[in-house]
Amino acid sequence: MIIEALDVPWVVLLSMDAFYKVLTQEQQAQAARNEFDFDHPDAFDFELIISTLWKLKQGKSVKIPTYDFTTHSRHKEWKTLYGANVIIFEGIMAFAHTELLKLLDMKIFVDTDSDIRLVRRLRRDISERGREIEGVLKQYHAFVKPAFDQFIQPTMRLADIVVPRGSGNTVAIDLIVQHVHSQLEERKLRWDMAALASAHQSQPLPRTLSVLKETPQVRVMHTIIRDRETSRDEFIFYSRRLMRLLIEYASSFLPFRSCTVQTPQGHDYQGRMYDGKRITGVSILRAGETMEPALRAVCKDVRIGTILIQTNPSTGEPELHYLRLPKDISEDHVILMDCTVSTGAAAMMAIRVLLDHEVPEEKIFLLSLLMAELGVHSVAYAFPRVQILTTAVDKKVNNMFRIIPGIGNFGDRYFGTDAPADWSDDEDPV
Repeated sequence: MIIEALDVPWVVLLSMDAFYKVLTQEQQAQAARNEFDFDHPDAFDFELIISTLWKLKQGKSVKIPTYDFTTHSRHKEWKTLYGANVIIFEGIMAFAHTELLKLLDMKIFVDTDSDIRLVRRLRRDISERGREIEGVLKQYHAFVKPAFDQFIQPTMRLADIVVPRGSGNTVAIDLIVQHVHSQLEERKLRWDMAALASAHQSQPLPRTLSVLKETPQVRVMHTIIRDRETSRDEFIFYSRRLMRLLIEYASSFLPFRSCTVQTPQGHDYQGRMYDGKRITGVSILRAGETMEPALRAVCKDVRIGTILIQTNPSTGEPELHYLRLPKDISEDHVILMDCTVSTGAAAMMAIRVLLDHEVPEEKIFLLSLLMAELGVHSVAYAFPRVQILTTAVDKKVNNMFRIIPGIGNFGDRYFGTDAPADWSDDEDPV
């Protein structure tokens, strides 16, 4: 409920339940008999919790263990999380370690009636964790309730805010949300979409934006690909032409050095050469990958990486689902490609991933065929040293954050997949 009320991108929920220690064989047997105390501070890997939370606060990527409550063990596969504007860390022992407390900017104790706590535990352990009611009650009376009295209840005094009645206390939740927003504003990290949509109005476009000169030919190509009646073959053909022009244009922003070569006639020619180690292209799937052939045609031996970012249907936030980057990408100039950018949410997350892999911000070039002013301002505000290049900028986004007049859903039109009657620029998730 707090996540929805915050209405900001990049909210990470980190649960303490993922950090139970790996059990020995003897402890596994105790857990199977409901005789292992999972509600004691010693059951948690606080060293891993503290290092993980510290890295997240630095904007770094972390690996989160996945705990299986039916087998009382960790899965081999760990989940990757990236730093966020807001990190919500929750758990029964969140206040039980001094070093962990130092990492918490705001400490909230949710106080709920003991009967409600028992009912919730019964519902969760039986329906989600496959436990028998007798085992749940045995564990509750032997460990859960004593642990609450000994380890949890006393930490209420450490909280900045105590919320009685839990999630039903909407007044308390509103106060928490207001405080978080005020902290984000102080740190210049507020990204709620309504604020972004209004803040950029009447503001000049940022100096880091460069738009391909609109020649008659460029205007013709935009006319064709924006027309909803354009066939798929024509859409692909003219989109590719624009992509090639955009890549050629972007290459002029790379660093160059002077050099001298000899012509076949034996004369010197004062020329220029690329002054860098390598160029790597990174496409934001799926539309971004359509720009890869144009990049390969312009930049010989370019390396390619891919990022898949999709919207979480529950929170509406962009989430990283797949990542493949070339080795030593931190040494390269990186061309980040996405065909449309409306709010900039996907592009900003992709840039954060590149920064996490130690690519210098000034070595990142964001390329898109079409951008909305909102997306341009969002990216430029968050990453003022990233170069932004496009063939056109549209002024508006609608209340669904789709570019107006726009180009439609680029991926659907390019790949020939089904799309709703009202084409939408949802390659950039919000």
